[in-house]
Amino acid sequence: MMQNKLFILWIGFLSFTFCNAQDLLTKTEAVALTLEQNFGIQIANNNLEIAENNAGILNSGYLPSLNAQAGSNFSTQDRLAEVAGQDPLDQNNLDSENYNASLNLNYTLFDGLGRLYNYKRLKEEYNLSELQARETIENTLVQLFSVYYEVARRVENVEVLKQTLSLSKDRLKRVEYLFDYGQVNKLQVLNAKVDVSNDSINLVNENQSLDNAKRDLKVIINSEYSNNFSVDTTVNFTPMLKIQQFVEEHELNNASLLQIEKSLEISAYDQKISKTGYLPTLDLIGSYGWNRNISPETPFFPGSTQTSTTISAGLSLNWNLFDAGQTAVRIQNAKINYENQNLQKQQIQVQVDRDIQNALNNYKTRLYIYELQEQNVKTNQDNFKRTENQFELGQITSVEFRQAQINLQNAQTSYSLAKYDAKLAEIQLLQLTGQLLNVKF
Repeated sequence: MMQNKLFILWIGFLSFTFCNAQDLLTKTEAVALTLEQNFGIQIANNNLEIAENNAGILNSGYLPSLNAQAGSNFSTQDRLAEVAGQDPLDQNNLDSENYNASLNLNYTLFDGLGRLYNYKRLKEEYNLSELQARETIENTLVQLFSVYYEVARRVENVEVLKQTLSLSKDRLKRVEYLFDYGQVNKLQVLNAKVDVSNDSINLVNENQSLDNAKRDLKVIINSEYSNNFSVDTTVNFTPMLKIQQFVEEHELNNASLLQIEKSLEISAYDQKISKTGYLPTLDLIGSYGWNRNISPETPFFPGSTQTSTTISAGLSLNWNLFDAGQTAVRIQNAKINYENQNLQKQQIQVQVDRDIQNALNNYKTRLYIYELQEQNVKTNQDNFKRTENQFELGQITSVEFRQAQINLQNAQTSYSLAKYDAKLAEIQLLQLTGQLLNVKF
């Protein structure tokens, strides 16, 4: 028996050394890698840059337009001039040249406040894009932690199955020893061998599931980690008082509610923009022109070169007094769209309230199950220790020992599942209350 205990200690030492040799991917590191390298988040950040460019002064319509033009013309003529009382004058290869250039300035002084409302609208669209990017980040982090904790659960399951296999091997050695001395029959030896085989298969399958989960995690963080890494299996829960506070303040922080608020503001500006069609526009126009003309000589005038410059400025007023009702239609449609957005806000509010209550109840239930499973593990550990002592004393059969072993294994894996289910329920609740990015994991 002393040899068996030394064997178990040796297995534990090897497992500890192996875990230390692995790279530990902490939750903080996983979040940082995801925020930096995840494809979906990178796309969301690029879309946010586009919205920022659109909301800039260069896209506002407040700047004037300046247009430059230049041109030149060349022509060659053959001309026969007949003047009364004179011999005909035949002229060939008469070249004419013309050069011109101009700068044209146009600036809208007043457009019915359309530019102002459009500029404010673009600012709100940028704010909406920020909220959309935030929602993408939140969804990605929920996905990250779902996979991260799945890896953690598989890691714990592997350790449990290793312990189970180690105990099954010790049991096999014991029954073989007892069989050699005629204290047990061959059936108990065969049962012990079958249990070792089954435990080995379970361990192989769990290791495969762990490798698959690690690959899923590497896809989310977009990293070239080898599969030889471990994760942090510790879980800390947010105090319930804070959770209640987050729930009470969810209307101020929920991403969906904030987005519909921005959509309402954008719809309000659409109404104002559509009304500007009833107002006139006033443009300032200015130009500077240069012209140079080179003419060949004629029978009556010598060749000449003329250069001129022109500067002009003016105001242009345009007022569309009747546009066949198009402005009225745009105003009506903008009002209807605003009403739709308001109805959608009410719908989202009802759905968010429902989702938060469901998530809160689910979180409380998962926490309760987690606490029960924690107590269940302690009970099964005590039961297994008693069963192990009785088995060593020969007071129970190996089948009864096996049942206690399986009960402990099931309790440990159920406890691990309950722990991460409770944490994921908390994460989903934090997302709904808009606090996912404001807490530490």
